[in-house]
Amino acid sequence: MDALVRISSNLKNMEQELQCPVCKGMVKQPVVLPCLHSVCLLCASEVLVQSGYPPPDLPPEPNSPASTPNTRSPRQARRPLPKADRVDRQLRTGFGTYPGRRRKDGPPQVMLFPCVPCGRDVELGERGLADCMRNLTLERIVERYRHTVSLGSAAVTCQFCKPPQPLEATKGCADCRANFCNECFKLYHPWGTPRAQHEHVLPTLNFRPKVLSCIEHDQERLQFYCKSCQRLLCSLCKLRRAHTGHKIIPITQAYQTLKDKITKELNYVLSNQDTVLSQITQLENVITQTEVNSVSAREQLVQCMRELTALISERQSGLTQVLEASRQRRGEALANQVAERRSLQEHAGLLAFAQELLKETDPSCFVHSARHTHNRLAKSIESLQCFSLAADPSFRHFQLDVARELKLLSELDFIQAPLAPVIDTQRTLAYDQLFLCWRLPQDSCPAWHFSVEYRRRGVVPGGGVRGGIRGGLAAARWGWQRLEEVSGNSAVIDRLEMDSVYVLRVRGCNKAGYGEYSEEVYLHTPPAPVLNFYLDSRWGLHADRLVVSKEQRGARSIPGLSLLQAADRALTSCHLTADLLVGDVAITQGRHYWACSVEPGSYLVKVGVGLESKLQEWFHLPQEMASPRYDPDSGHDSGGEDALDSPPPFTFLTMGMGKIYLPPNTSAHHGCPSNGRDSGISVSNGPTSPTGATYPLPPRLGVCLDFEKGRVTFYDAHSLRPLWEGAVDCSAPVCPAFCFIGGGALQLQELVANRNADQTPVRRVTIQSRVIKMNK
Repeated sequence: MDALVRISSNLKNMEQELQCPVCKGMVKQPVVLPCLHSVCLLCASEVLVQSGYPPPDLPPEPNSPASTPNTRSPRQARRPLPKADRVDRQLRTGFGTYPGRRRKDGPPQVMLFPCVPCGRDVELGERGLADCMRNLTLERIVERYRHTVSLGSAAVTCQFCKPPQPLEATKGCADCRANFCNECFKLYHPWGTPRAQHEHVLPTLNFRPKVLSCIEHDQERLQFYCKSCQRLLCSLCKLRRAHTGHKIIPITQAYQTLKDKITKELNYVLSNQDTVLSQITQLENVITQTEVNSVSAREQLVQCMRELTALISERQSGLTQVLEASRQRRGEALANQVAERRSLQEHAGLLAFAQELLKETDPSCFVHSARHTHNRLAKSIESLQCFSLAADPSFRHFQLDVARELKLLSELDFIQAPLAPVIDTQRTLAYDQLFLCWRLPQDSCPAWHFSVEYRRRGVVPGGGVRGGIRGGLAAARWGWQRLEEVSGNSAVIDRLEMDSVYVLRVRGCNKAGYGEYSEEVYLHTPPAPVLNFYLDSRWGLHADRLVVSKEQRGARSIPGLSLLQAADRALTSCHLTADLLVGDVAITQGRHYWACSVEPGSYLVKVGVGLESKLQEWFHLPQEMASPRYDPDSGHDSGGEDALDSPPPFTFLTMGMGKIYLPPNTSAHHGCPSNGRDSGISVSNGPTSPTGATYPLPPRLGVCLDFEKGRVTFYDAHSLRPLWEGAVDCSAPVCPAFCFIGGGALQLQELVANRNADQTPVRRVTIQSRVIKMNK
């Protein structure tokens, strides 16, 4: 008994999977939409008609009286019925084109079907439902379900027995698509006729085609599956140009692969029934908690509205008292003014008294009594001549301006969580530490604090990257780390691994909870520890053309008087001022990385490294010395045979006028700060031109020095993309070097840790500048 109850419960639950999303009934002749949802054919046609598309010409249903042989004569019944695949194709025609359409008309419109489960419009194409195949598997499942639930107790009757008592059907004809008793089957399938070859099946209420056939090529079976288009193909569709280069497999292979996947997924779900039950219990508890919280929220809403109503009533009472007090004061003032005017009327008040006073004949008594009356009359005459109201009868100062309050009340709504923050990619960077900056959209609710999450993208052994854009498997291997309750719009993350890619995201939080995550950003940490140094400016600086900033982190070169003095020699030679700055550190071991930015408008700026002793030797030569390119003792490439035997004493990359010059793929030329031919060899992604190449100047240039290997690599510091790699002599202490030729400016990248620190740099050495003469 328990087994029967369990089976009945399972079948009842499965009924939800067999319902049409439009009519909410059992699907009948379902077709598969491009979104992979199934819907009844008639329901789909009705939805398209309601959407304004032309009505299709659908034939009657296969099991309706209009299509059964009992409405036709036996002679007509002997005519061969149309094949099932033709009937099926006829049911699917008429949606893309309709009767009366001419060839010269415009192209047919693309039909959009409002799919209920998807909640969006699904594009059906020009032919509408004609491109949607029948879901025969779902029809078989529905048929088995009907036999199990309803047809077990109710028999299928013969459709050809005459009333009043039709017999029970014993056979069904797949070609006639009808149910027969034994006698009627013999009558309509006589021996010696083509109908005798029809396939008979068990009685059913839903006849379907035997196999799926191509909707574009008649009588062609679907034998292939295109994995790129995710469509079934026949042998003719496979030859179309639209599937050129696509991965097409036999339908049997696709069948077995998909069946194995579903079997594994089904076994996984069945083996985790305890997890399903625990999640169901958790969800039921959440539903209960939701009801409790909704009641609490409703009570809080009512309480807030009561408080607002009480506050408005209280404020109304106070403003009413103020208004009433003003009315009383004005009424009293006007009433006194009316009484005063009435006293001036003839035979009343003051005039009557004055008339009686004039009847006094004794001068002394008259003067004694008339002074007060005289003053009153004088004030009354003045009041008559300059009449004004004692109080303003209007109450325009007592009008309330509630526009702002009404707007606030109209916008009164439940609090919302902050929107997804927008990460400022211009300010966000990875250097000695990782600095992340963001802002909230203008229409977002304020956030109390933020939660910053970051993780390192995993690297599979062998160099492959683990995970996709949204994490994937990498999220499982490298879990998200969080910085909770971050105030402000920026955060600093330290203790990161070098030469790694980190994924970052941020979300805001307020009383409503956490909002959506921002878009994930990827930052590449430097390939080596960051070297912190300052520009050394003790010696050799020419104040008229080279200025170092107060923080010792930037420098600017301005062409000075020396170029003007050399103007008379401009026709025979060219004199350029080369000013060299070095860092106040000397590197003797390890790998180090630093970054700087060059002003795009600079004429020529060279960034690199070099031996400290050689740099001092080169730039302490006399002012009018020729270019060191022609000095055999300079260590610079002069075309000698020993150029390939020893690395150059210094290596530079040249930048200027918004461009960066990358030397050719050869190590035959060693670097020199005078002629722009820099040393080293190009990496695999460097330029392939034998004369080098120029590229747009990156916003920041990174330099990585490997002292033990004697190699220096230049990077685009924004993306950590290698630009160029070369050799440098590391037999003695090496220091960062910067050379200015003409006007230009340079700024060292500030450490993230020192952004808010005020540190005084330690000064050490500055190499003296010199004038280089370059013959034309």
